[in-house]
Amino acid sequence: MGRYERPPRIEEALEILSAGDCTLLAGGTDFYPARVGRAITEDVLDLTGIEGLRGIAEQEHGWRIGALTTWSDLIASELPVLFDGYKRAAREVGGRQIQNTGTLVGNLCNASPAADGTPNLMALDALVELQSLDGARLLPVAQFVRGNRKTQRDIEEIVTALIIPRPRRVARSAFRKLGARKYLVISIVMVRQSSRKAAMAAWRRQGSASAPAMPCRSDCRCSNRPSMGFASTGSRRSCSRGIWRRSIRFRTSAAAQITGAMQLSSLSAAPWRSLRHAEAAR
Repeated sequence: MGRYERPPRIEEALEILSAGDCTLLAGGTDFYPARVGRAITEDVLDLTGIEGLRGIAEQEHGWRIGALTTWSDLIASELPVLFDGYKRAAREVGGRQIQNTGTLVGNLCNASPAADGTPNLMALDALVELQSLDGARLLPVAQFVRGNRKTQRDIEEIVTALIIPRPRRVARSAFRKLGARKYLVISIVMVRQSSRKAAMAAWRRQGSASAPAMPCRSDCRCSNRPSMGFASTGSRRSCSRGIWRRSIRFRTSAAAQITGAMQLSSLSAAPWRSLRHAEAAR
């Protein structure tokens, strides 16, 4: 078995990391299942003992989400409607045990094509805070994630927080996920939409904050319904566009301007594809 370290301070963790490459451990919901039936041979740096890395704090220019903040922490936090889409994604991540243990930052750093948190963070214009002995730097989420299981984190860096900038206008959000079943399922397609102040009046007239019950139907050009979490890249892209159009029509008037981020996810080895949209509903 490799070396195991659980330092109480971030400075100690960075010192350990600078001495040699380690596998970083937070919630462990991906770490342990990937090693079932075999010995853990790599050096492990456990971050769960570091004080100050857990929690969501409101600041002058936005919100700071610590690296050890869990999905359950996000669900329980009193946050503006801007975070409604992210909270909905949190409720659809695994079961209650996973939500209590898995971290928001871990979900991002794992860089899975099916990560439910990533499209939400993209639409929130989130920044990733990386810290090393040389100092700290910030990267937009869209730049931080390079592809399937690849990020811009250097081996001597630790992601210490996510920074959510405060929008200049009041904003709402929504999240929709397409899978082979409703719960406890890996995403085939995810769409997260963020609507600015121009759409607020239309939403109030609509009188509902929930998205349509079915994600595809007439807007989806898929010839086959997804089965057991598998679908072609073309089917995923078609489903995503269908969800996106229905979400915009459902939530906005013809004059409402929408800004958001859509993440097309693939369970195959195909690279991630991301689209930024500013579109008026028809």
